[in-house]
Amino acid sequence: MLLLDARQRFLNHLAGERGLADHTLANYGRVLKNDIAHLAQQGVEQVAEITQPLFERLFMDWRRQGLGDASLALRLAAWRSCFDYCMREGWRNDNPARHTKAPKAAKRLPKNLDVDSISQLLQLPDNDELALRDAAMMELLYGSGLRLAELVALDIDAINPRHQELRVLGKGGKTRIVPYGRCAAEALRKWLPIRANWLGGNLTEVALFISQRNKRISPRTVQQRLNHWGQQQGLHGNLHPHKLRHSFASHMLESSGDLRAVQELLGHANLSTTQVYTHLDFQHLSKVYDAAHPRARKK
Repeated sequence: MLLLDARQRFLNHLAGERGLADHTLANYGRVLKNDIAHLAQQGVEQVAEITQPLFERLFMDWRRQGLGDASLALRLAAWRSCFDYCMREGWRNDNPARHTKAPKAAKRLPKNLDVDSISQLLQLPDNDELALRDAAMMELLYGSGLRLAELVALDIDAINPRHQELRVLGKGGKTRIVPYGRCAAEALRKWLPIRANWLGGNLTEVALFISQRNKRISPRTVQQRLNHWGQQQGLHGNLHPHKLRHSFASHMLESSGDLRAVQELLGHANLSTTQVYTHLDFQHLSKVYDAAHPRARKK
C-alpha cells in the first residue's frame, strides 16, 4: 500500500467513522502529506517500508527543524493513529511510532479579563447595527462560555427565549444545553429584529449571526470584530473569542467553586481540561484557604 493512498483512506476513515473536528483532520492531513513527501525523497513510498529506526530518524528530523513540543506531539499523534489504522486494515503488523515519546509540553494558562474589563468591553453603542450584532455575539461568548466554532454554528432555532437557554453543538458532534443571562437576552432581543431586516424575505438562511452579505458569519470575521472592539474600548492586548470563554470559566469558578458544573457548561469531556482552563488566581485561593482551613482561620 502506497503511503499517499493510505493517508487518504485514513483521513476518509477519520472523517466518516470517528467524526473528528475539521481542524484536526486538516492538521493530520497536512503533517502526513509533508512527511510522506520527505520520505519519498529517501525512496520510501510504501507503508510496510517504515521501520521503527526509520521513524525515529524522522522524529529526529522534526527536532532538527526546530519544531516546538506541541508540533512534535501533533505529528506523533497523527502517525500513531495512521499506523493503527494501517494495522487494522492489514497493511502492516506493528506500529513503529508507538514507542517514540513526545516531550511534555508545558501547560500555559490562558489569560482572562477581569469583570471590570468585561463591563468596559460590552458598553457598545446602541445606535449601530453592527455594534448590536457584535454585542450579542460577545454576550454569548462570555455569558455562556461558547467556543468560536459553537457560536458561528448557532442557528436561529437554537435559542429558547422562554428558558434563556441555547442548544449548542460542541466538539465531536455532542450537543449540550447551556443557559444565557439577562444581558445576553437583552442583546439578542435587540439583534433579532436587525437580523430579520437584513435578510428581508430570505427564509432559507437559518444562522443566528450573519454578515452584511446575509450569510452565516465566518470565524475570521468574529475574530476581527472582537479585536476591533478590544482596541476601540481601550483593552490591552488582542481580544479573541477564547479569552471571553476563559473569562466566563474563571469567573464562574471563582464565584461558585463548582468545578463539575463549569465542566458541563464548557462542554469538556475531561475534568482535567477544565482545571487547566479555569485556574483560580492565587489571591482568591489564599482567601478560600484562610476562610476554610481549620488551622488557618484567625481567632
